[in-house]
Amino acid sequence: MKKSTYLGLMLICLTPTIHAQTDQEKGYAIQAETDHRDLGFGDSIHDAFMTLRNAQGEESIREFVIKTLEVKDDGDNELGIFYKPADVRGTAVLTFSHGLKPDDQWIYLPELKRVKRISSVNKSGPFVGSEFAFEDISSWELAKYNYRYLRDELLDGNDCFVVENIPNYEHSGYMRQIEWVDKTIYQPRKIEFYDRKNVLLKTLAFSDYHQHLDHYWRAGQLDMVNHQTGKNTTLLRKNYRFRIGLSDKDFSENALKNVQ
Repeated sequence: MKKSTYLGLMLICLTPTIHAQTDQEKGYAIQAETDHRDLGFGDSIHDAFMTLRNAQGEESIREFVIKTLEVKDDGDNELGIFYKPADVRGTAVLTFSHGLKPDDQWIYLPELKRVKRISSVNKSGPFVGSEFAFEDISSWELAKYNYRYLRDELLDGNDCFVVENIPNYEHSGYMRQIEWVDKTIYQPRKIEFYDRKNVLLKTLAFSDYHQHLDHYWRAGQLDMVNHQTGKNTTLLRKNYRFRIGLSDKDFSENALKNVQ
């Protein structure tokens, strides 16, 4: 999860608990430090395994690869390419994340042999049938939210800041999010998502963190539970490789059509 850089934040992000005065300033500074610590990874690729479970516990599995390109002064570009099962093989999703500007997203459907643009008003829809929405798979850009520090709290033995994130961008499926940010690694441990009626909709838990390039932390497992439907999705992320030389051409419409 990467948040785009804003140079003016550097004055407050290094010691957020000292410089921030109001709860809003402190929440902003905490998330700015999270953003700052993830800058400069360049590009990456990793394998992903998604297990979807319905309310009865029946499972289906998706296997895919995620390619990510860090973009200066903007959000990340990300391309997901599905390989299994057979009915989704060749499906690909391309995301250009932004700040307040609507994200650009496209999906390639092999059975139709065409690229379809995903409307910004449909970003709350499910991502390939999972409990993740299309807006959940975009990189988390700092400018997308207003922030408010709520409290400090221990979560499963991890000392965390608890911060409220309120979407600034249009057409979000959420009124707000409550995030537990690990004070040691400045990465999320848990996020609660509240729907437009301010009712708890989903909870996302992050675990199995590993450090890469002696700097960047990535969670190996993400568990999303939908409290309103009883469904849940587990996402495993493995075999991270960084700075492999990806470029803009790897995230073009032609790249989306030629994913085999």
